[in-house]
Amino acid sequence: MTRIGVFVCHCGINIAGTVDVQSVAEEIGRHPDVAFATDYSFMCSEPGQQLVRDAISDHELDAVVVAACSPSMHEATFRRAASSEGLNPYRLEIANIREQCSWVHEHQPALATEKAIEVVQTVVEKVKRDEELEPFQFPLTKRAMVIGGGIAGMQVAQDIADAGFPVVLVEREDHLGGKMAQLSGTYLNFDAAPGLLQRKVDRVLGHPNIDVLTASEVISVDGYVGNFEVRVAHSDASQERAQPGTSGVDHPIGVGAIVLATGWDAYPLHRLPEYGGGEVEDVVDGLTFERMLRDGDLRRPSDGRRPREVVFVQCAGSRDPEHGVSYCSKVCCMVVAKQAMMFKEHVPEGQAYVFYIDIRSAGKGYDEYVQEAMEEQDILYLRGKVSKIFSDGKSVRVWGVDTLSNQPIGIAADLVVLATAMLPSDQALDIAQKLRVSADEYGFFSEAHPKLRPVESLTAGIFLAGAAQGPKDIPETVSQASGAAAKVLRLFSHDVMTQEPTVAYVVEELCSGCGACVAVCPYEARALDPVRNIATVNAALCQNCGACLVACPNKASRIHNWTPEQILAMADAVMSGTAEV
Repeated sequence: MTRIGVFVCHCGINIAGTVDVQSVAEEIGRHPDVAFATDYSFMCSEPGQQLVRDAISDHELDAVVVAACSPSMHEATFRRAASSEGLNPYRLEIANIREQCSWVHEHQPALATEKAIEVVQTVVEKVKRDEELEPFQFPLTKRAMVIGGGIAGMQVAQDIADAGFPVVLVEREDHLGGKMAQLSGTYLNFDAAPGLLQRKVDRVLGHPNIDVLTASEVISVDGYVGNFEVRVAHSDASQERAQPGTSGVDHPIGVGAIVLATGWDAYPLHRLPEYGGGEVEDVVDGLTFERMLRDGDLRRPSDGRRPREVVFVQCAGSRDPEHGVSYCSKVCCMVVAKQAMMFKEHVPEGQAYVFYIDIRSAGKGYDEYVQEAMEEQDILYLRGKVSKIFSDGKSVRVWGVDTLSNQPIGIAADLVVLATAMLPSDQALDIAQKLRVSADEYGFFSEAHPKLRPVESLTAGIFLAGAAQGPKDIPETVSQASGAAAKVLRLFSHDVMTQEPTVAYVVEELCSGCGACVAVCPYEARALDPVRNIATVNAALCQNCGACLVACPNKASRIHNWTPEQILAMADAVMSGTAEV
């Protein structure tokens, strides 16, 4: 007979403030398969875990139910505690009586208590039928691939390589540096960018653990976390440095982790005709102005004349749903302040104007920097949107409204610089499809969780760095790149890959080989055995989503410890109760 232990957590007042936890423990203790039932104030605490360990030993328990918060919070904690006493960790289940009971029924304590009893009863029936499982183990390739050779990609590659692991850095351009290579300087330190970037490039190219493939693109990716196989197409003539056998279409590259650092692209000027984009020669975007500053001799594109009146227009395409970009591009306020100050350095007698909606200068020293531009450099900031930009033959006319004074404004400018939106790289969606990585509505790669897993994708073993995940400046990009590298190093700290055993499997006697499960599997974890004509499961790829179970007409697809027998037993436990919740 199964000997189950049930532990009901108070969670302070989160559960006990609504649910009568003592009554739950007493009622569950009457179940014929429950050998021990109790309650405790904080089960996740060390004394709470020790209570579980002691009960397993003292009462010879062969299964455990912890009635507490969501399994995503502490299931791993309790399974480790149970395993330390010799209990198979997959014979421990969590009954969620906080998020799914006490929190949603806080004004109905009696009904919440009845529901908690029923929830725990269903999980008792489930754990009673749980198999003893063991995690799968797979070989781990301790080599990383970084896609994108900008500042984010180089930082990731350098951090991983410095830890002693080989890295393949793939860049589609014929040089490293990304958008940072186009900058004339960085804000807070005008002179930092060229030297800083070149030093970084030199370190990456000279690192013995980094193989750099320029003018190269990923054409296919197969495999799974720890064992990816990537095929890269490139021109040997433009390859900066690569070791034999690490590159080329005919020689797939085996890697254990992939970091996406594909960067960003600027919003096309021709899509902003109301600002003269693509129509007025002396209307340029921020990157074009950066190149003009970098060349040193600032001249108008139309006639080569030195500009004296320059208008900067912030949020050109950003925060504008009509142009398909409703988000803030995050860096423009600081970049415009920098560019205006650098213009004043080149043309001390010149005048710079900045049209803005809001100033968003969140960062250490950022707000002070913008204030310096306003107060010390006499840059005129005008709150309001520009309504029209056009050429009158000699100058560029800028019409707008100062919303603070509610006065119309007209400026005859020599040059107009648009702070255009940051868009995802044009290769991002293609890469996302090849790697089965999700992207948001704008095309930026989606993180697994915006707060708790910001550098991981939902596809195991694929990580995100830099502006490929969303607009960000250089300091934030470097920080996130190092965070992604740390995740890769954590993966590489293991000798083998360990996979949870609660994955799908096939009851061969029921499988007709129809292939329905193969077609619906979003992780390509399914295939048909060509000899036996039955479905097979690649446990390393399976993410336990359950799509195959729904698709299978014969119910041959199952998930370990989520069998139809368990689910029906759980339903019977609810239907046999008398509570009306």
